[in-house]
Amino acid sequence: MQARIDNPAALLPDVPKAVNLLYKAAHSAGVPQTVLELVHLRASQINGCSACVDSGARSMRKAGETDERLFAVAAWRETPYFTDAERAALALAESATRLADKGDAVPDEIWNAAAEHFGDKELSAIVLWIATTNFFNRINATTRTQAPQNWG
Repeated sequence: MQARIDNPAALLPDVPKAVNLLYKAAHSAGVPQTVLELVHLRASQINGCSACVDSGARSMRKAGETDERLFAVAAWRETPYFTDAERAALALAESATRLADKGDAVPDEIWNAAAEHFGDKELSAIVLWIATTNFFNRINATTRTQAPQNWG
C-alpha cells in the first residue's frame, strides 16, 4: 500500500511547532516515560496505525522495554507484566480511544482507577498524550502512511 500524500502534519509549516508543544507538555508533567509509551502503543494498536505501532514499539525497545511486555500490550489484562498504574493508564487509553463504543465513553470506574495512581497534572498529561496519539493515528490511517520498510 502506498501513502496517498505526504504527512499533512509535515506539509503545513505550523503543525510541527504545535505538535512539539504538545509533546513537551505531555512529557514534562512527571508521568513515567514507560506509561506514555504504553498508552501510545495501545491506542495505535486499536486504531490500526501501522506507522505508530512500529515506531512506538521500536522506541520502547530502544528504551529497554522487554519483549514480553511489548508482545503483551494488546492483551495487557491477561498478563502479569504490567503494574497497577500501567493497567489503569492502559484502560484509560482504551476508553479514550474508543469513544463511540459505549454511552459513557470513559466511565467513572476507569477514571477513578487512573486517579488512584496519578495526580491531576499527570492525568492531564496522559489524556493529552492519548489525544495526541489519536491525532497522529487518524492522520496516518487517512493518508495511509506506512512504517518505513528500511528500518532494521
